[in-house]
Amino acid sequence: MKKPLPPRTLSVAPMMDWTDRHCRVFHRQITRHTWLYTEMVTTGALLHGDVPRHLDFNEEEHPVALQLGGSEPSDLAHGAKLGEQWGYDEINLNCGCPSERVQKGAFGACLMGEPELVADCVKAMRDAVSIDVTVKHRIGIDDVQSYDFVRDFVGKIADAGCSTFIVHARNAILKGLSPKENREIPPLKYDYAYRLKKDFPQLEILINGGIKTVAEIDEHLRHVDGVMLGREAYHNPYLMAGFDARYYGDLEGARHPSREEVIAAMLPYIRRQLELHGGNGAGPGLRLNSITRHMLGLLAGVPGARAFRQTLSDSKKLAGGDPALLQEALARTQAALHQ
Repeated sequence: MKKPLPPRTLSVAPMMDWTDRHCRVFHRQITRHTWLYTEMVTTGALLHGDVPRHLDFNEEEHPVALQLGGSEPSDLAHGAKLGEQWGYDEINLNCGCPSERVQKGAFGACLMGEPELVADCVKAMRDAVSIDVTVKHRIGIDDVQSYDFVRDFVGKIADAGCSTFIVHARNAILKGLSPKENREIPPLKYDYAYRLKKDFPQLEILINGGIKTVAEIDEHLRHVDGVMLGREAYHNPYLMAGFDARYYGDLEGARHPSREEVIAAMLPYIRRQLELHGGNGAGPGLRLNSITRHMLGLLAGVPGARAFRQTLSDSKKLAGGDPALLQEALARTQAALHQ
């Protein structure tokens, strides 16, 4: 019998090129209950590409959600069904990515301008699966500043049966800004997410965008149901070490793992992955750096963190494909502390 899922109080955002399966396994060593999301997987990749490569994940990643990108209801229904068959706990529809590459496929943030189509997509996915179908979106597109826009969008999608919305509290500028600039330049309007929760108290509203500290998380949770961390979870992952006890009442998690224990827990996984997919870790299969690159921020804010990053970024050492490099990096960090 599948154990009940924890609430989506805390989650890590889907981030292209970052939140792959290795990153998610690493994050899972730090927090047991925080929800993890895949990178966006397009419906085209599932229709015409290598499905196992896109959907395979590790049992320890649960709870884990598959984010889909697409705008054709039948294709999304197919992708959602595959996601459920592969064992994901949630299917999330991307209505927030502003990149021009995504726009050419007529999905991502530009879908906010077509709420009827999004409603059709959500309904098709909900009809295809028994797990949750959720939507991640912005608060507006281009120069649309009115709260009414996002309120009407959420209302229309909720009528199609979606009950969970992840609100990146910025506009998406579809022309003229890069994806990186779209994460930084449009102003954050957290009050829009708060108002959505007031207007739709029956819906689960999660907030995303620029959140970096436990104090900020606590403040947001006074107004909405959950907080999704993005870049901070990646660059400073140990921030999540106290989440299980603080937000999920996991008393066992009150004594969260040390950074050394997180590294020790990753070593068997890394060795197993290299044996399965990489051989010596240097190529042409899986490279050691494919996993360790996600761990560079583990010592963020700790004296000696620079030595840790430098060791894990040494191309000659990485080419050797030996996971013991992590222990060497940690030893260098501890030595730096005593110099």
